[in-house]
Amino acid sequence: MRRWHYAWVIAAVTFLTMLSASAALGLPGAFLRPLGEEFGWNTEQISTALAIRFVLFGLMGPFSALFIERFGLRPIMAGALLSVALGLGLSTQMTEVWHLILLWGVLLGLGSGLIALVLGAVVANRWFEQRRGLVLGMLTASVATGQLLFLPLATWLIEAVGWRWALMPVVLCCLLVAGLVWLLIRDHPRDLGLRPFGAHADTPVEAAPAPGAAPMSFLEPLRLLRGALKNRVFWVLFGTFFICGLSTNGLIQTHFIALCGDFGMAPLPAASVLAMMGAFDLIGTILSGWLSDRFDCRKLLFWYYGLRGLSLFWLPYSDFTLYGLGLFAMFYGLDWIATVPPTIKLAGQAFGPQKAGMLFGWIFAGHQLGGAVAAYGAGLSRTLLLTYTPALFAAGAACMLAALAVFLIRRTETSPPPAYTTGAG
Repeated sequence: MRRWHYAWVIAAVTFLTMLSASAALGLPGAFLRPLGEEFGWNTEQISTALAIRFVLFGLMGPFSALFIERFGLRPIMAGALLSVALGLGLSTQMTEVWHLILLWGVLLGLGSGLIALVLGAVVANRWFEQRRGLVLGMLTASVATGQLLFLPLATWLIEAVGWRWALMPVVLCCLLVAGLVWLLIRDHPRDLGLRPFGAHADTPVEAAPAPGAAPMSFLEPLRLLRGALKNRVFWVLFGTFFICGLSTNGLIQTHFIALCGDFGMAPLPAASVLAMMGAFDLIGTILSGWLSDRFDCRKLLFWYYGLRGLSLFWLPYSDFTLYGLGLFAMFYGLDWIATVPPTIKLAGQAFGPQKAGMLFGWIFAGHQLGGAVAAYGAGLSRTLLLTYTPALFAAGAACMLAALAVFLIRRTETSPPPAYTTGAG
């Protein structure tokens, strides 16, 4: 094996792709107030568009692997980035709520959903035999990091030159990375006459599929879901991941800046706290991947959800000082998306490698449905009750429930069960 392998180029461009697309998902939290002030929309109306975005983002997960298999990495990645850039760019001309729903709800949801966590799993499995867990952890971390990294710049631009110009850095980033994707991305190591990184030197280079080979049916994700609905492990992972989305991107990512504003904190410091969470998330997710290879994943999820719940209970009493929120950002950020590696590993152990990827797509859909519920529910709480505190307490209680629910998975269920019928081949 050569010391340098093209797989690392693929991983780097994929990291930038996932980071750029996910940045668009993090921006709306900084735009709740300026959009409300300019158009007179209330928090509930804006949150409706964001909830639709979360739903579509999640529902694309089970089908994204199928689209990648059918059309290839490069067109899917580049097309998704262009869709995100188009949705953000056209929104500078919107004047009605339905414009917001169409552009930020539908277009951003579909575009970003095509290159969500499933893309990272596909790239890691195709291009890496060794360091696969490390690569998957890094690509997973890029999602939450991208969602939070651009917030301070966007918030500063909103205050300096207006909300429309604040969208431009992410638009330009998506266009630039789309160009890199088209130039550098290849579907398989075999396209360059290579083996996956870490493959033994005696391993033959994978042959291309035979001409005329039947592509996977678009109904395959639904067939797999039908079989999984009979499996308790699926429901536990789906339910706990629903709570994961409920307590992270749907609540904190979307409403944190507005929440801090209710306690007198300016948008820029609040956005900086979110960016700090993104930095700690990168550390926490990679560390979680390392821990998942060495400890019982159920126990890891117990601690992750339990500690997250306690932090949400504490947040309303933090006095919203930079010191108090800095501690929250460090503690909560380490735990932001640390649940992903153990959840993926439990899914792989329960369903086997052939089914785990697509079924994790459905589990990830649960995550985004939870995000949609929190995005809308917290906005409704703020509109009707003039406070986010009930939403924080509800999310904290849900996390405590998830911490206990993971032990409904027995040890005997973390090895592949007998195959169930999917209706395929």
